[in-house]
Amino acid sequence: MRKEHLKLTEQEHSYLITLTTSGQLKARQFKRAVTLLLLNEGKTLSAVSRTLKYCYPRVLALRDNYLENGLQCLEEKPRTGRPPLIDGLAKAKLTALACSSPPEGFARWSLRLLADKAVELDLVEAVSHNEVGRILKKTNSSRI
Repeated sequence: MRKEHLKLTEQEHSYLITLTTSGQLKARQFKRAVTLLLLNEGKTLSAVSRTLKYCYPRVLALRDNYLENGLQCLEEKPRTGRPPLIDGLAKAKLTALACSSPPEGFARWSLRLLADKAVELDLVEAVSHNEVGRILKKTNSSRI
């Protein structure tokens, strides 16, 4: 006898089949949908984890999430993280500053000099020279 880990309704099953065959899903959503379909077929949790190269607890968590929230488990939840401290306008001004002529007594801008000047001009509250380097690395500027 097969152990049923979850039972999809006919409507949910056809919806997941449509989603997986459309080619419009993100990889994570596709993998979640296929996991639900395989569990619906009666495959064991460990067989699904081996087939999809998911760790066992992830398959277990997805099943529990489906039982609790339905097909909402396919959606991405907002991720936590520190918000960016430097917005796009400050980055643009920092890049423009790097392209300007250096202060008197210096041949060119250094990353530390740019970081100090950005704080002095109130472009940002605080910034490290490493962060200035990362910002300028994303531009096509060869000034630094």
